[in-house]
This record gives sequence, C-alpha cells and structure tokens, in this order.
Amino acid sequence: MTHESEGGHRPHTARPPDAGAGDGPHETLRFSATWGDGALRIADARGAVRTLLVRAGHPPGRRASQDAQLVVSELITNALRYAPGPCALLLEVAPGRHEVRVTVSDTSQAPPVVRPVDAQRLGGRGLHLVLRICGRLRVTRHAQGKRVSATVPLPA
Repeated sequence: MTHESEGGHRPHTARPPDAGAGDGPHETLRFSATWGDGALRIADARGAVRTLLVRAGHPPGRRASQDAQLVVSELITNALRYAPGPCALLLEVAPGRHEVRVTVSDTSQAPPVVRPVDAQRLGGRGLHLVLRICGRLRVTRHAQGKRVSATVPLPA
C-alpha cells in the first residue's frame, strides 16, 4: 500500500453510469457519484463499473469486468463500514483502455488495514482479494479524510 498526504480535496460530482468525457479513443471514460451514510447500494456501483467497461469494449461476463466489480464492492464496503459521513466513487478508464482506476473517498483518515486471514472470523478477506487483483492500493490522505485507489488491469 502506498500512503500519501495532500492539502486539499475536491468532491466528485455525481454523473450517471453512461456519462463521461466521451467515447473517442483518446478520451477518458468516467463515472462518479457521492453519497451520504449508506445511501449508495453496492449493486448500483457494480452496475456502474459494468456499464463503463462495456462502453470501453469489455463485456460484463469476462474476468476483468468481474474483478473490477469485486474491487468496487470491497472498497465501498470498507468506506461504508469504517468511515462516518459522505463518501465518493470515481471510476476511470484511460485512453488505451488497458486498466480501470477505482477511487473511493471517505471521511476517515485511517488507512485500510490488511488483517491476517483467520478461518474463524467471518469477513476480513476483501483487501486480500483487492491486492491480489490490483497488486497495490494507493491511499492519499487529505484534510477531510482519504482516497483509496486501486487499478484493475484490463486485457488489450
């Protein structure tokens, strides 16, 4: 995990899953949403990443789409579970479309904790899965909390 500090933070504006900068080959496709306590359904966020990846040419039944949906689910679950107050989701597929960046912002400055796997404990495996898929997490702290970003590789 990479930890960084930052002076300020601009909240993301809400946009529907089919909105973005454009569909041209050199434009970044984006989805963003903000929500209060528990107002975002994880199923809606999974649908947003699925829709964005379809627009980028990656069918929903493929492993990359399923991996991205899992990463979104796990990062949002952590934000809802451990951070009070509003949160935000930003999805970006950059030109070339060989990766999707998932960023979840929340109001806690505490970084995510990867706990040892305990067969007796229910849960606690989400960040292990995210790290297995993405390789690393980037945590950027700012005055209002933090941003947690992960990059999911997409096939060429």
